[in-house]
Amino acid sequence: MRVFKKFKITALITSIFFTGTAVSANDQIIVFDWGGYEDPAFFTAYVDKYGTSPEYSFFSDEEEAFQKVRAGFKADLGHPCSQSIVKWRNAGIIEPIDTSRLKNWSKVMKNFAEMEGFQVDGEQWAIPIDWGATALTYHTDALTEEEASTLMSFTNPKFKGKVSLVDNVDDAYALGFLATGVMDWTKATDDDFKKASAFLRKVHPNVRKYHADGAEGAALMKSGEIVLEWTWNEVSHTLGFWEELPIAMNRNTKEGSSTWVCGYTKMKDGPGSDDQVYDFLDAWLEDSSAEYMVTEWGYGHSNGKVMGAIGEENNFGTLESYQKNTLWQAPASPRMREMMIKEFELIKAGF
Repeated sequence: MRVFKKFKITALITSIFFTGTAVSANDQIIVFDWGGYEDPAFFTAYVDKYGTSPEYSFFSDEEEAFQKVRAGFKADLGHPCSQSIVKWRNAGIIEPIDTSRLKNWSKVMKNFAEMEGFQVDGEQWAIPIDWGATALTYHTDALTEEEASTLMSFTNPKFKGKVSLVDNVDDAYALGFLATGVMDWTKATDDDFKKASAFLRKVHPNVRKYHADGAEGAALMKSGEIVLEWTWNEVSHTLGFWEELPIAMNRNTKEGSSTWVCGYTKMKDGPGSDDQVYDFLDAWLEDSSAEYMVTEWGYGHSNGKVMGAIGEENNFGTLESYQKNTLWQAPASPRMREMMIKEFELIKAGF
Protein backbone atom coordinates (compact mmCIF):
# COMPACT_ATOMS: atom_id res chain seq x y z
CA MET A 1 0.00 0.00 0.00
CA ARG A 2 2.85 2.34 0.73
CA VAL A 3 5.15 3.62 -2.01
CA PHE A 4 8.33 5.48 -1.09
CA LYS A 5 10.21 7.70 -3.51
CA LYS A 6 13.01 9.34 -1.55
CA PHE A 7 16.45 7.82 -1.02
CA LYS A 8 19.45 8.70 1.09
CA ILE A 9 22.94 8.72 -0.44
CA THR A 10 24.34 7.55 2.89
CA ALA A 11 22.12 4.49 2.64
CA LEU A 12 23.54 3.62 -0.75
CA ILE A 13 27.08 3.74 0.59
CA THR A 14 26.32 0.80 2.86
CA SER A 15 26.12 -1.41 -0.22
CA ILE A 16 29.77 -0.69 -1.00
CA PHE A 17 31.43 -1.45 2.35
CA PHE A 18 30.63 -4.72 4.02
CA THR A 19 32.15 -7.34 6.28
CA GLY A 20 30.27 -10.45 5.18
CA THR A 21 30.51 -12.78 2.22
CA ALA A 22 29.67 -11.32 -1.17
CA VAL A 23 27.18 -13.14 -3.37
CA SER A 24 26.68 -12.75 -7.09
CA ALA A 25 23.59 -11.11 -8.56
CA ASN A 26 22.46 -14.51 -9.82
CA ASP A 27 22.47 -15.86 -6.26
CA GLN A 28 20.36 -13.06 -4.79
CA ILE A 29 16.86 -13.55 -3.45
CA ILE A 30 14.03 -11.78 -5.28
CA VAL A 31 11.83 -9.34 -3.37
CA PHE A 32 8.48 -8.36 -4.91
CA ASP A 33 7.77 -4.97 -3.39
CA TRP A 34 6.42 -1.44 -3.52
CA GLY A 35 8.83 1.07 -5.04
CA GLY A 36 11.15 2.72 -2.51
CA TYR A 37 11.51 -0.17 -0.09
CA GLU A 38 14.70 -1.13 -1.89
CA ASP A 39 16.47 1.57 0.15
CA PRO A 40 19.41 -0.31 1.79
CA ALA A 41 18.98 1.67 5.02
CA PHE A 42 15.98 -0.54 5.72
CA PHE A 43 18.07 -3.73 5.77
CA THR A 44 21.66 -2.72 6.50
CA ALA A 45 22.42 -5.96 8.38
CA TYR A 46 21.61 -7.91 5.22
CA VAL A 47 23.86 -5.70 3.07
CA ASP A 48 26.63 -5.95 5.66
CA LYS A 49 26.48 -9.75 5.47
CA TYR A 50 26.04 -10.28 1.72
CA GLY A 51 27.66 -7.19 0.26
CA THR A 52 24.69 -6.14 -1.85
CA SER A 53 20.94 -5.71 -1.85
CA PRO A 54 18.47 -8.38 -2.98
CA GLU A 55 17.09 -8.31 -6.51
CA TYR A 56 13.82 -6.35 -6.71
CA SER A 57 10.71 -6.46 -8.83
CA PHE A 58 8.07 -3.81 -8.19
CA PHE A 59 4.29 -3.48 -8.16
CA SER A 60 2.05 -0.45 -7.64
CA ASP A 61 -1.11 -2.28 -6.59
CA GLU A 62 -1.64 -5.46 -4.56
CA GLU A 63 -4.20 -6.88 -6.97
CA GLU A 64 -1.70 -6.38 -9.81
CA ALA A 65 0.91 -8.21 -7.70
CA PHE A 66 -1.50 -11.04 -6.92
CA GLN A 67 -2.37 -11.59 -10.57
CA LYS A 68 1.29 -11.52 -11.61
CA VAL A 69 2.19 -14.24 -9.10
CA ARG A 70 -0.84 -16.30 -10.09
CA ALA A 71 0.37 -16.06 -13.69
CA GLY A 72 3.69 -17.69 -12.75
CA PHE A 73 6.03 -14.93 -11.57
CA LYS A 74 8.48 -16.28 -9.00
CA ALA A 75 9.83 -14.34 -6.03
CA ASP A 76 11.11 -15.20 -2.57
CA LEU A 77 9.34 -12.45 -0.61
CA GLY A 78 6.26 -10.29 -1.15
CA HIS A 79 5.02 -7.18 0.65
CA PRO A 80 1.21 -7.14 0.86
CA CYS A 81 -0.96 -5.38 3.43
CA SER A 82 -3.49 -6.85 5.83
CA GLN A 83 -6.35 -6.89 3.35
CA SER A 84 -4.41 -9.01 0.84
CA ILE A 85 -2.59 -11.47 3.09
CA VAL A 86 -5.67 -13.66 3.58
CA LYS A 87 -6.30 -13.71 -0.17
CA TRP A 88 -2.70 -14.64 -0.89
CA ARG A 89 -2.79 -17.43 1.71
CA ASN A 90 -6.09 -18.83 0.45
CA ALA A 91 -4.70 -18.85 -3.10
CA GLY A 92 -1.73 -20.92 -1.96
CA ILE A 93 0.95 -18.49 -3.13
CA ILE A 94 2.61 -17.96 0.28
CA GLU A 95 3.85 -20.31 2.98
CA PRO A 96 4.25 -20.10 6.77
CA ILE A 97 7.31 -18.35 8.23
CA ASP A 98 9.44 -20.04 10.89
CA THR A 99 9.84 -17.22 13.42
CA SER A 100 12.34 -19.30 15.44
CA ARG A 101 14.85 -18.39 12.71
CA LEU A 102 14.45 -14.66 13.45
CA LYS A 103 16.61 -13.41 16.32
CA ASN A 104 14.68 -10.12 16.35
CA TRP A 105 11.21 -11.68 16.43
CA SER A 106 10.77 -10.85 20.12
CA LYS A 107 10.91 -7.14 19.24
CA VAL A 108 7.65 -7.35 17.26
CA MET A 109 4.65 -6.02 19.17
CA LYS A 110 2.33 -8.89 20.05
CA ASN A 111 -0.84 -7.20 18.82
CA PHE A 112 0.75 -6.84 15.37
CA ALA A 113 2.21 -10.35 15.26
CA GLU A 114 -1.16 -11.87 16.14
CA MET A 115 -3.25 -9.75 13.80
CA GLU A 116 -5.96 -11.53 11.86
CA GLY A 117 -4.45 -12.91 8.68
CA PHE A 118 -0.86 -12.44 9.83
CA GLN A 119 -1.14 -15.35 12.28
CA VAL A 120 -3.52 -18.28 11.80
CA ASP A 121 -3.75 -21.26 14.19
CA GLY A 122 -0.31 -20.53 15.56
CA GLU A 123 1.35 -20.25 12.16
CA GLN A 124 2.89 -16.94 11.07
CA TRP A 125 1.93 -16.12 7.48
CA ALA A 126 3.38 -12.61 7.38
CA ILE A 127 5.89 -10.55 9.34
CA PRO A 128 4.29 -7.19 10.22
CA ILE A 129 6.66 -4.34 9.43
CA ASP A 130 5.20 -0.96 8.47
CA TRP A 131 1.97 0.66 9.58
CA GLY A 132 0.33 4.04 9.73
CA ALA A 133 -2.74 6.12 9.06
CA THR A 134 -4.80 7.22 6.11
CA ALA A 135 -6.51 10.45 7.09
CA LEU A 136 -7.68 13.90 6.09
CA THR A 137 -4.61 15.97 5.16
CA TYR A 138 -4.97 19.63 4.34
CA HIS A 139 -3.55 23.10 3.79
CA THR A 140 -4.13 24.86 7.10
CA ASP A 141 -4.50 28.20 5.30
CA ALA A 142 -7.13 26.87 2.89
CA LEU A 143 -9.52 25.03 5.22
CA THR A 144 -11.24 26.38 8.30
CA GLU A 145 -11.00 24.47 11.55
CA GLU A 146 -14.55 23.21 11.01
CA GLU A 147 -13.84 22.10 7.44
CA ALA A 148 -10.77 20.20 8.61
CA SER A 149 -12.78 18.44 11.31
CA THR A 150 -15.04 16.38 9.04
CA LEU A 151 -14.76 13.97 6.13
CA MET A 152 -17.82 15.65 4.64
CA SER A 153 -15.45 18.33 3.33
CA PHE A 154 -14.41 15.94 0.57
CA THR A 155 -17.85 16.48 -0.98
CA ASN A 156 -17.91 20.25 -0.44
CA PRO A 157 -18.26 22.06 -3.83
CA LYS A 158 -15.87 24.69 -2.48
CA PHE A 159 -13.04 22.21 -3.05
CA LYS A 160 -13.96 21.07 -6.55
CA GLY A 161 -10.78 20.33 -8.46
CA LYS A 162 -8.69 20.76 -5.30
CA VAL A 163 -9.09 17.26 -3.84
CA SER A 164 -6.92 14.17 -4.25
CA LEU A 165 -7.46 10.64 -2.95
CA VAL A 166 -4.77 7.98 -2.82
CA ASP A 167 -5.35 5.52 -5.64
CA ASN A 168 -5.81 2.50 -3.41
CA VAL A 169 -9.04 0.57 -3.06
CA ASP A 170 -8.66 -0.19 0.65
CA ASP A 171 -7.91 3.41 1.58
CA ALA A 172 -10.69 4.73 -0.64
CA TYR A 173 -13.29 2.46 0.92
CA ALA A 174 -11.97 3.26 4.38
CA LEU A 175 -13.01 6.84 3.60
CA GLY A 176 -16.36 5.74 2.21
CA PHE A 177 -17.22 3.53 5.16
CA LEU A 178 -16.07 6.02 7.79
CA ALA A 179 -18.05 8.84 6.19
CA THR A 180 -21.20 6.72 6.30
CA GLY A 181 -20.80 5.58 9.90
CA VAL A 182 -19.07 2.20 9.56
CA MET A 183 -16.02 1.76 11.79
CA ASP A 184 -15.60 -2.00 11.24
CA TRP A 185 -15.85 -3.08 7.62
CA THR A 186 -15.59 -6.76 8.54
CA LYS A 187 -19.20 -6.38 9.71
CA ALA A 188 -20.35 -4.24 6.78
CA THR A 189 -23.56 -5.25 5.01
CA ASP A 190 -24.35 -4.90 1.31
CA ASP A 191 -26.36 -1.81 2.20
CA ASP A 192 -23.33 -0.37 4.02
CA PHE A 193 -21.26 -1.02 0.92
CA LYS A 194 -23.78 0.78 -1.30
CA LYS A 195 -23.75 3.81 1.01
CA ALA A 196 -19.93 3.90 1.07
CA SER A 197 -19.84 3.66 -2.72
CA ALA A 198 -22.41 6.43 -3.03
CA PHE A 199 -20.26 8.69 -0.84
CA LEU A 200 -17.19 8.06 -3.01
CA ARG A 201 -19.27 8.93 -6.07
CA LYS A 202 -20.14 12.26 -4.43
CA VAL A 203 -16.44 12.89 -3.81
CA HIS A 204 -15.36 12.01 -7.37
CA PRO A 205 -16.42 15.32 -9.04
CA ASN A 206 -14.14 17.17 -6.61
CA VAL A 207 -11.15 14.94 -7.34
CA ARG A 208 -8.47 16.47 -9.52
CA LYS A 209 -6.26 13.39 -9.33
CA TYR A 210 -6.05 10.01 -7.65
CA HIS A 211 -2.40 10.05 -6.57
CA ALA A 212 -0.37 6.90 -6.99
CA ASP A 213 1.81 7.23 -3.91
CA GLY A 214 2.92 9.48 -1.07
CA ALA A 215 5.51 11.25 -3.19
CA GLU A 216 2.93 12.28 -5.77
CA GLY A 217 0.49 13.25 -3.03
CA ALA A 218 3.15 15.44 -1.42
CA ALA A 219 4.05 17.08 -4.74
CA LEU A 220 0.41 17.96 -5.40
CA MET A 221 0.01 19.46 -1.94
CA LYS A 222 3.29 21.36 -2.11
CA SER A 223 2.38 22.92 -5.46
CA GLY A 224 -0.90 24.23 -4.04
CA GLU A 225 -2.79 22.48 -6.82
CA ILE A 226 -4.45 20.35 -4.14
CA VAL A 227 -5.55 21.61 -0.72
CA LEU A 228 -7.33 18.54 0.62
CA GLU A 229 -6.19 14.91 0.46
CA TRP A 230 -7.11 11.52 1.80
CA THR A 231 -3.62 10.10 2.12
CA TRP A 232 -0.89 8.52 4.26
CA ASN A 233 1.35 9.85 7.06
CA GLU A 234 4.22 10.45 4.67
CA VAL A 235 2.68 13.58 3.15
CA SER A 236 2.14 15.57 6.34
CA HIS A 237 5.35 14.23 7.87
CA THR A 238 7.46 15.36 4.91
CA LEU A 239 5.75 18.69 4.21
CA GLY A 240 4.40 19.75 7.59
CA PHE A 241 6.88 18.26 10.04
CA TRP A 242 10.17 18.40 8.12
CA GLU A 243 9.63 21.26 5.64
CA GLU A 244 7.42 23.23 8.03
CA LEU A 245 4.83 24.05 5.38
CA PRO A 246 1.22 24.86 6.41
CA ILE A 247 0.09 21.26 5.87
CA ALA A 248 -1.33 18.99 8.56
CA MET A 249 -3.05 15.64 9.02
CA ASN A 250 -6.16 15.30 11.17
CA ARG A 251 -6.64 11.73 12.37
CA ASN A 252 -9.36 12.86 14.75
CA THR A 253 -12.11 14.07 12.45
CA LYS A 254 -15.68 13.57 13.61
CA GLU A 255 -15.89 10.41 11.51
CA GLY A 256 -12.37 9.12 12.29
CA SER A 257 -9.44 7.89 10.22
CA SER A 258 -8.05 4.55 9.08
CA THR A 259 -5.08 2.45 10.24
CA TRP A 260 -3.24 0.02 7.95
CA VAL A 261 -0.54 -2.61 8.48
CA CYS A 262 1.72 -4.19 5.85
CA GLY A 263 4.38 -6.89 6.08
CA TYR A 264 6.55 -9.41 4.32
CA THR A 265 5.36 -12.83 3.21
CA LYS A 266 7.44 -15.86 2.19
CA MET A 267 6.38 -16.78 -1.32
CA LYS A 268 5.71 -20.44 -2.02
CA ASP A 269 8.47 -22.23 -3.94
CA GLY A 270 10.68 -19.15 -3.99
CA PRO A 271 13.83 -19.71 -6.08
CA GLY A 272 16.33 -18.21 -3.63
CA SER A 273 18.14 -19.26 -0.48
CA ASP A 274 16.07 -19.70 2.68
CA ASP A 275 18.99 -18.43 4.75
CA GLN A 276 19.02 -15.16 2.82
CA VAL A 277 15.25 -14.84 3.11
CA TYR A 278 15.40 -15.08 6.91
CA ASP A 279 18.43 -12.80 7.12
CA PHE A 280 16.52 -10.20 5.09
CA LEU A 281 13.45 -10.43 7.34
CA ASP A 282 15.60 -10.21 10.45
CA ALA A 283 17.38 -7.13 9.11
CA TRP A 284 14.02 -5.39 8.68
CA LEU A 285 13.26 -6.00 12.38
CA GLU A 286 16.51 -4.39 13.60
CA ASP A 287 16.28 -1.24 15.71
CA SER A 288 18.14 0.73 13.02
CA SER A 289 15.51 -0.17 10.40
CA ALA A 290 12.67 0.87 12.70
CA GLU A 291 14.39 4.15 13.59
CA TYR A 292 14.95 4.95 9.92
CA MET A 293 11.32 4.29 9.03
CA VAL A 294 9.98 6.44 11.84
CA THR A 295 12.38 9.37 11.54
CA GLU A 296 12.76 9.55 7.75
CA TRP A 297 9.44 8.28 6.42
CA GLY A 298 6.92 9.09 9.12
CA TYR A 299 5.48 5.57 9.29
CA GLY A 300 5.26 3.25 12.25
CA HIS A 301 7.25 0.04 12.65
CA SER A 302 6.32 -3.19 14.42
CA ASN A 303 9.42 -2.87 16.64
CA GLY A 304 7.82 -1.92 19.96
CA LYS A 305 11.01 -0.81 21.66
CA VAL A 306 11.79 1.79 19.01
CA MET A 307 8.20 2.99 18.69
CA GLY A 308 8.01 3.51 22.44
CA ALA A 309 11.29 5.44 22.48
CA ILE A 310 10.98 7.81 19.50
CA GLY A 311 7.46 7.59 18.06
CA GLU A 312 5.93 10.59 19.78
CA GLU A 313 8.92 12.90 19.36
CA ASN A 314 8.78 12.24 15.61
CA ASN A 315 5.19 13.45 15.30
CA PHE A 316 3.80 9.93 15.18
CA GLY A 317 1.68 9.94 18.27
CA THR A 318 1.12 7.04 20.65
CA LEU A 319 0.28 3.55 19.47
CA GLU A 320 -2.95 3.77 21.46
CA SER A 321 -3.98 6.87 19.49
CA TYR A 322 -4.00 4.79 16.32
CA GLN A 323 -6.42 2.33 17.87
CA LYS A 324 -9.12 4.85 18.79
CA ASN A 325 -11.77 6.24 16.45
CA THR A 326 -10.21 4.34 13.58
CA LEU A 327 -11.25 1.90 10.90
CA TRP A 328 -8.62 -0.79 11.31
CA GLN A 329 -7.93 -2.30 7.90
CA ALA A 330 -8.49 -5.88 9.02
CA PRO A 331 -9.19 -8.40 6.26
CA ALA A 332 -12.74 -7.99 4.95
CA SER A 333 -14.54 -10.98 3.52
CA PRO A 334 -13.24 -12.08 0.08
CA ARG A 335 -16.65 -11.25 -1.40
CA MET A 336 -16.65 -7.72 0.03
CA ARG A 337 -13.07 -7.12 -1.11
CA GLU A 338 -13.87 -8.14 -4.69
CA MET A 339 -16.92 -5.87 -4.68
CA MET A 340 -14.72 -2.99 -3.50
CA ILE A 341 -12.12 -3.60 -6.22
CA LYS A 342 -14.66 -3.66 -9.04
CA GLU A 343 -16.72 -0.72 -7.79
CA PHE A 344 -13.72 1.54 -7.18
CA GLU A 345 -12.63 1.17 -10.79
CA LEU A 346 -16.11 2.20 -11.93
CA ILE A 347 -16.14 5.19 -9.58
CA LYS A 348 -12.77 6.45 -10.84
CA ALA A 349 -14.03 6.14 -14.40
CA GLY A 350 -17.03 8.30 -13.56
CA PHE A 351 -19.67 5.59 -13.48
